[in-house]
Formats: sequence, C-alpha cells, structure tokens
Amino acid sequence: MSYKIVSKKQLSEDVFTAEIEAPLVARARQPGQFVIISMNNEYAERIPLTIAGADPEKGTIRLIWQRVGKTTAELADLKQGDEIANVAGPLGKPTHLENFGTIVCVGGGIGNAPLLPIAKALKAQGNKVISILGAKNKELLILEEEFAQISSELIITTDDGSYGRKALVTEPLKELCQRSPKPDHVFAIGPAIMMKFCCEVTKQFNIPTQVSINTIMVDGTGMCGGCRIEFDGQPKFVCVDGPEFDGHKVNFDLMMKRLNAYKEQEQRALEQYKKHRCKIGLDEQKTENRRQRTEKTDI
Repeated sequence: MSYKIVSKKQLSEDVFTAEIEAPLVARARQPGQFVIISMNNEYAERIPLTIAGADPEKGTIRLIWQRVGKTTAELADLKQGDEIANVAGPLGKPTHLENFGTIVCVGGGIGNAPLLPIAKALKAQGNKVISILGAKNKELLILEEEFAQISSELIITTDDGSYGRKALVTEPLKELCQRSPKPDHVFAIGPAIMMKFCCEVTKQFNIPTQVSINTIMVDGTGMCGGCRIEFDGQPKFVCVDGPEFDGHKVNFDLMMKRLNAYKEQEQRALEQYKKHRCKIGLDEQKTENRRQRTEKTDI
C-alpha cells in the first residue's frame, strides 16, 4: 500500500504542507498525535511528523514539515500525485482536552503546525484561546490566518522585528502571566530551547504548561529507545508516553544534547542528497545527448 499526495504547497522558504491519502489514519487520528513516514525504498529513514489536520470524509491527513535533512528534503521534492511508501499511525497519546478556561498557545517556527489542531480542539471545548506565534522573520511565519480565526487575541513576534513585535515569545508570555486573572493553562510547541524558557516563565506563576516533544524516533513503539527523555527524574519514551508532557518536569538540557547527537550526520546526508539531485539532471542531459548522437548516426 502507498499513500498518494493529493495536494502540496510551500508555506515558506523551507516549510511545506501536503494533503496525503490515508483514510484509516484520518478516521482514527486525534489532536496531538503523529505519524511515522518512510519514503520509497526498503532502507529509507523513518521520521515522525505531527498530523496537522485531517478530513475523515475525504480520507486525508495534513502534514507540515521543514526541510532540514535528507528525508524531509526528499519529501519536499515530491509533487502532487506522487506517493509515499509508508505512513504508520496515528501514534502517541492524544492531547488531554477539557474546558480549562483561558488558554495561551505558544508556537515557535514549525511548532505552529502541531499546535494548530490542539488549539482548534481547545477552542471547541469552550476555552478562550490566546495565541503567541514566533518566527525568525516575517517570511518564516506560518499559519497566521488559521490561528487568527480561533484566537480571541493573536500576538506575533519576530526575532528581527520584520513583522509584529521584535521579541522572543517569552516576552508576551510573561506579560500574559502577569494579568489578573492569569491564564489557566499554557501549551507551548516549538524548538526545545523555546519550550524550555517558556516553561521557566510559567513555572514562576505556577501555570500548568504542556509541551509537545519531537525527538529522534525509529520504530514509534517504544522498543528502540531513541526517543528517550528524562521526565521527573525518570526515563520516558516520547513515542508511547508522549509526545505531550508537563513541561515543568522535562529535563530539556539532556533532551537537547540527545537531539544534537546526529546533527553532523543529518547535514552530511542532506548535502549528499542535494548533490545526487543535481546529478539526476546531468544524467538526464547525458542520456538525451547520447540519444541525439545515435539518431544522427542512424541517419
């Protein structure tokens, strides 16, 4: 079985979204869950991607990803009508949903993608949703319109000040925590360093904070141990115990060390893939040149 790309578009420089045919996943998926995909050969890398949305009637799921390594680059190069070899899911525990009251949803970069279905579900539960979206610059900001539709207040920050406030997301988050009454719950998803500092802010005000962690995964069933983190002093596996955790109990420093363990290999694989893609065009041109020479010889 393979999974067809129904539609695909680019959201920013290295961020893409696609609608994938996966009817069983679309019907079973709940906010907060993810899939593990692999491309079109038996030795392909397996990577986790959060389900950013689903349409059970159409039988499709929405994936949003950033081009950072070989597999995400391969996925970015696929076109509408192409197919993905494997989509396993839905995996992980769904988000715990209830009417908390006032919710602050903090998204950083590609973290806006997994945050969106959670924010929508919280809104449907009757919560007041305040959203903070951060990006390096205006060009890298994604899903602003979708968050605007479900948020009673939307705050945009950029590192360079090219759009919204020139600030880190922790600045408006602290301001919201200082309001009276303060928010009842915070959901923060983004780079590990961003989630760490968001949790440091909310801990000062004793505001429960959920984070969603995207670690290195292989099998997605808790057997390989690649996604292991330290939570409240104990080992936990993100693929089966998460991906969401109480952020105040996560050892972010240890997690970031594990996340960076294969950065060099990831970059090397991406560079090799880029070279391979360039050679594909050259090989096609060589084949065409040989064909033309053959035709001339035959004449």
